[in-house]
Amino acid sequence: MGGGERNSIGALVSTVNTGETSTPAAAAVTAAGVVKEEVAAEKEEEVDKDMLCPICMQIIKDAFLTACGHSFCYMCIVTHLQNKSDCPCCSHYLTTNHLYPNFLLNKLLMKRSARQMAKSGTPVEQLRQAIQQGCEVSVKELDSLLSLLLDKKRKMEQEEAETNLQILLEFLQCLRKQKVEELNEIQNDLQYIKEDINAVEKRRIELYRARGRYSAKMRMLVDDSSAMTARPSSRDKGSGAIVSSSVNSQEQRRAGTSQTRNTDARAPANSQLVQWKDDNHGGSDSQDPNQPGKSIARKRRVHAQFNELQDCYLQKRRYWARQSQKEGEPIANVMNREGYSAGLEDFQSVLSTFTRYSRLRVVAELRQPDLFHSANVVSSIEFDRDDELFATAGVSRRIKVFEFSSVVNEPAEAQCPVVEMSTRSKLSCLSWNKYTKNHLASSDYEGIVTVWDVTTRQSVMEYEEHEKRAWSVDFCRTEPSMLVSGSDDCKVKVWCTKQEASVLTIDMKANICSVKYNPGSSAHVAVGSADHHIHYYDLRNISQPLHIFSGHRKAVSYVNFLSNHELGSASTDSTLRLWDVKENVPLRTFKGHTNEKNFVGLTVNSEYLACGSETNEVFVYHKAISKPAARHRFVSEDQNDPDGDMGSFFISAVCWKRDSPTILTANSQGTIKALVLAA
Repeated sequence: MGGGERNSIGALVSTVNTGETSTPAAAAVTAAGVVKEEVAAEKEEEVDKDMLCPICMQIIKDAFLTACGHSFCYMCIVTHLQNKSDCPCCSHYLTTNHLYPNFLLNKLLMKRSARQMAKSGTPVEQLRQAIQQGCEVSVKELDSLLSLLLDKKRKMEQEEAETNLQILLEFLQCLRKQKVEELNEIQNDLQYIKEDINAVEKRRIELYRARGRYSAKMRMLVDDSSAMTARPSSRDKGSGAIVSSSVNSQEQRRAGTSQTRNTDARAPANSQLVQWKDDNHGGSDSQDPNQPGKSIARKRRVHAQFNELQDCYLQKRRYWARQSQKEGEPIANVMNREGYSAGLEDFQSVLSTFTRYSRLRVVAELRQPDLFHSANVVSSIEFDRDDELFATAGVSRRIKVFEFSSVVNEPAEAQCPVVEMSTRSKLSCLSWNKYTKNHLASSDYEGIVTVWDVTTRQSVMEYEEHEKRAWSVDFCRTEPSMLVSGSDDCKVKVWCTKQEASVLTIDMKANICSVKYNPGSSAHVAVGSADHHIHYYDLRNISQPLHIFSGHRKAVSYVNFLSNHELGSASTDSTLRLWDVKENVPLRTFKGHTNEKNFVGLTVNSEYLACGSETNEVFVYHKAISKPAARHRFVSEDQNDPDGDMGSFFISAVCWKRDSPTILTANSQGTIKALVLAA
């Protein structure tokens, strides 16, 4: 209060000083008033201190006086005397028999409370205080007051009711808008479905007609071939009856009165032609006994993943509809040569690839136990440039290079590496040069990045700038002399095989688990970090990343590109994720495998993502479907370990064979399997 008065006095004094009249008297009067108020405030503060309970240091409530002349809150002093028998202020002997109500202090406290209420209390509190203190009010005044209160109550209830109705109305309007939008979306979806059904039915009719024409043409070819076979035979034998019979049967078959199998009986020489027809044409389901089974199996896969496929269809259909509207083209005009819209064509590709496979079949198995090292974890497995060789590396401190065709075609006991190179430390990652076939890069637990010449079995370059374990290394696809590495020292380093030192360093705040070049650019790198994020950098400006992709709940253990704009990632939160690095948006999350603590591998191609699991299984996902498309469990070779299949071992590395349904997998036992997607 004093400060406020000083401010107002200061303003007043400066205003008065601008005049020519004398001001000392006015200033003196004002100053005297201020002094009096300050003195009163100090006295009030002193009174307040005297009214504090020495025990709780709060304003005394229900004051009681001791025989030694000190006042306390009744509950405070009683509680004190339960433990001690002295006065808290003077230590005089004291019991509850020496306590007396302090009526005068209680009266003063009530008056003080009333003054404070009058100063700071609300009108309602003041009114309540006045009534409680016995303020004399007539019945007429009370009736008037009650009438005012009732009017105020009705007004407040009306305002509250209007507010509630306004909120309800806004909610209903918002709900109606949302449902109308959903209805419009459903109507649009139904229109898309109707158009696509018509397009598919039209295409089926065209195929049926084409097959009918093809069958008629094939029957004519078979008949002509039968006639050519029968006529020379009749001349050789000199039997006119056979010739006549052959000609008549030809005319009957052209008239459609005979079956193709009669031709097979009468003209065995046509068996190759008929077989060619069956193999290339396919015919009806009755011609291929396996065809109905395959069709049923694919339909079952559709029904098992119907919701996922439905979301995929609608997503693609809506996307292409928006694209066509942006370009100003009517949707009906955006058709391919088969009469399909772009969205339907895109979805048909997904549907055909997804339903084509349902399991992983083992085509080869390679067991390479290391006699000198009990640990056989394969940390990395990679195909070379031409998919002819593949290399493995891990904690055994050896890089082994195998010929893929030999592994697949030769017996297990004859399989051995064509090249083997020893290293000083455990290995974490491998990467083949995309241009120079015999160059292979490795990163190890000591932070050393090495470029090897597989032909000479010697290292070409060794880079030792990382201060801690290097987890990942990758050769650039568009600039073969460049490679990138990431380490536990929180640094990403870019190297050139023509230089002995790194050409670029990116300092980050968390450990680096994985690095990968964009396959279409030598300037863009994706970095998977222990901070749960993916940092996408343009190496021409490393001051900050182009974008940070967030979504994983734990460390990002792997990153890998499906295409120039699609990036896959794996994390120890047991998920894979797909991102669009062009639009900087998440596309899909994949769940099904278990990955909470180990590096289980990640490999991708244009359509599929595959990873390992801590259940000793390999999982394959189609990029458009969140649930697994296929899986395969490794069986433990240790028969004495009953839990070997589930808990002790895990898949540690995976790698697709380019443009192929074949995938190489390895587990923590050192077992390597070549698997192929199968129906």
